[in-house]
Amino acid sequence: MNLKLHPEHLQIINNHAESTYPEECCGIMLGHMAEDSKTLITVIPTENAWNQEAVNFTVEAQSTKRRYAIAPAFMLQMQREARNRNLSIIGIYHSHPDHPAIPSEWDRLYAWPEYSYIIVSVENGKAGKLQSWSLDENHQFQLETIEHINLTILS
Repeated sequence: MNLKLHPEHLQIINNHAESTYPEECCGIMLGHMAEDSKTLITVIPTENAWNQEAVNFTVEAQSTKRRYAIAPAFMLQMQREARNRNLSIIGIYHSHPDHPAIPSEWDRLYAWPEYSYIIVSVENGKAGKLQSWSLDENHQFQLETIEHINLTILS
């Protein structure tokens, strides 16, 4: 799979990741899906709504430093907005503070097959390596190619 985006989108993600450090940031990506690629049109930073008490899982104590969640009501709002703009939610991004831009097992278990998942590593408050991932037919993450495109193509 190929994820097409403008460098400005990466800057928005990196700025969000740096501004929330040492917490994980998260956000929604709206765009167009094709058979072999996705084109990112809009990046929407969101609040990290992770709340251990609201989760029905038995896991070691975690916080927004190691987990992220997008509020379900906000996700529904973004689905409506995307539909009204003839777009789709094509993915989610989040940061890994002081960890590599590689999906965790938690990321894999709660990922949706259609989406791209951009992960940016933030080391000591500075955004570093950024990678995009998508699930294959065996629910395993595979690295996606990121293709930089011109803004006029997105119009």
